[in-house]
Amino acid sequence: MIILEQLFHLRENRTSVRRELIGGLTTFLAMSYILAVNPELLGSTGMSKTAVFTATILAAIVGCLLMGLVANFPVALAPGMGLNAFFTYTVVQEWHIPWQTALAGVFVAGILFILLTLSKLRDKLINLIPSALKYAVSAGIGLFIAFSGLQTSGIIVANKSNAVALGNLHSPTVLLAIFGIIVGIMLVTANVTGGIFWGMFITAAVGMIFGIIPLPTGIISGVPSVQPIFGQAVTHLGNINSFQMIIVILTFFIIGLFDTSGTLVGVATEAGMVDKESGEVKGVGKALFSGALATTLGAVFGTSPTTAYVESTSGVAVGARTGLSSVFVALLFAIAAFFSPILTVITSAVTASALIIVGILMLSNVQYIDWTKFEIAVPAFFTMIMMLLTYSISEGLAVGFIFYPITMTVKGRWREVNALMWTMMVVFILYFAFVA
Repeated sequence: MIILEQLFHLRENRTSVRRELIGGLTTFLAMSYILAVNPELLGSTGMSKTAVFTATILAAIVGCLLMGLVANFPVALAPGMGLNAFFTYTVVQEWHIPWQTALAGVFVAGILFILLTLSKLRDKLINLIPSALKYAVSAGIGLFIAFSGLQTSGIIVANKSNAVALGNLHSPTVLLAIFGIIVGIMLVTANVTGGIFWGMFITAAVGMIFGIIPLPTGIISGVPSVQPIFGQAVTHLGNINSFQMIIVILTFFIIGLFDTSGTLVGVATEAGMVDKESGEVKGVGKALFSGALATTLGAVFGTSPTTAYVESTSGVAVGARTGLSSVFVALLFAIAAFFSPILTVITSAVTASALIIVGILMLSNVQYIDWTKFEIAVPAFFTMIMMLLTYSISEGLAVGFIFYPITMTVKGRWREVNALMWTMMVVFILYFAFVA
């Protein structure tokens, strides 16, 4: 107890080991869906699903331990939703970049993130991107994730006349996905702890009962080897030799920075860790460094960028106030490593509800965009809608970043457009002209 008090300052933060344990367990249950969703998404790139499962756990363990022991922050880390979708659907499947090279891009983005957190440019760079575009990027990714859940489950299918249409509603797999979405939404609406996780659990159980999903060959086993994907990020650094990969790295870097910093501020506010006079978040520098290092090491393990999870607010809501809760989350992820056989029952029909519910939660950020100002509404709208319609997170981001300087200039607000935004506009125009 003395060691825990020295490490986490429990009394100072008016908490206890019991409260931190309950907070950690709550956070873990709320975010544990990533153990099923991440292997399913990255596995479609050709990566070994079982290896991705282990890489996901390793990245989460390292990230949570760093956040707990270095930053003493009640925030859990794991490979992030949205970034794994960009990795899979845009970088690998659309741009035909090998997953090994994509991991190298994640590694470089992580290094850039580390360098940024060690410099005084960190807060300045975050503030240089207009708030409206930050919220639009998050909301757009939410739409993208929700659509991918509808599509991979077969609820929405391609259609020659209308581009997309409803799938076969008589298909057992589609019906199972719809059932899962309804159950998941009901649980989350009722504020059930770990509602997303339990929704997936119930859906998988029903699928096995009715023979839609085959029974697993076991429940507990040894930890799957990460060898097929471990270290590929480092050995393929030499393949980062194109303008397209620069766009990939910038996208990983920018979205990862916004995602982590935004979540940290949100959780810190909920936990009362924001200085009332200065408005600064206590220990945010160490927390951002922990996230940056976790992303870099996660790439070495073999997974998409690691980021702070907004589900950490559920742990804070039940009392978590220190990094001890994050350490408990790391221990729970370590225990979960021995349950890999269950992965076989986590099909696209089961994960659809998680993707859609997370998408809905991310879409809530539109409330912070000032839609009454057309010069702001235009780039925000195009950022979101183009992510969905082009099926590309980076291209949606690019269109929004191009429109922002244009509409602000026409409105006579060109002085509010900083050098970074002008530079990004030129970069993305060159991208569309010579790469896309």
